[in-house]
Amino acid sequence: MNRSGQRAEEHARRFLETQGLTLVASNYRSRWGEIDLIMRDGPELVFVEVRYRSHPHYGGALASIDRRKQARLIQTANRYLQSSAHRGAARFDVVALDGRFNIQWIPNAFDADPS
Repeated sequence: MNRSGQRAEEHARRFLETQGLTLVASNYRSRWGEIDLIMRDGPELVFVEVRYRSHPHYGGALASIDRRKQARLIQTANRYLQSSAHRGAARFDVVALDGRFNIQWIPNAFDADPS
């Protein structure tokens, strides 16, 4: 990951912590992909995809999370859940940052059933 991506993830983590979430893990990897941040929001586990785009003409950060990317995130989250003690609710959030690190947070950005 490049320096801008690392800064974006750190910025997103700090922002979410100000919103009451607590960090559980970062950069969790499985054979299907990586989840940038895993956080807890009360009893709920939150899988967070952080997207940074320095220029809007490269396409929006949110638009880059297509069905294939969602499916890989879901598979990776399922792998994490299989290996953890968590048995409660979980959700997928997206944090999008622009070139000035302005944040757009979308809780429950997509469902685990992408049909």
